[in-house]
Amino acid sequence: MKDIFGTVKAPFIDEDPKGLVDLFNNLLRLLVVVGGIYALLNFIIAGYSFMSAAGDPKKIEFAWAKIWQSMVGLMIIAAAFVLAALIGKLLFNDTMILFNVTIYGPGT
Repeated sequence: MKDIFGTVKAPFIDEDPKGLVDLFNNLLRLLVVVGGIYALLNFIIAGYSFMSAAGDPKKIEFAWAKIWQSMVGLMIIAAAFVLAALIGKLLFNDTMILFNVTIYGPGT
């Protein structure tokens, strides 16, 4: 039977699982993606409000508020990454050190 199917290699297995660190990294990425999608939806709602405003100042004000809130939210997300890189550079002379977290324990 080996001649028919050839040699089957095992799938990729992470030799060094990180567990909790990977969980937090994945949660952070998920939160950034959800924040971006939420901002995009707010921009779409604001655009629709502008189109349907027909000169109504309340609807135009609502649309501008949505746009500014979305822009401020995106700036906060970006500023968090810039601030983490700046702190890493100042304290550890490495901009990526706070993004590559290592938890030391009995196995390390």
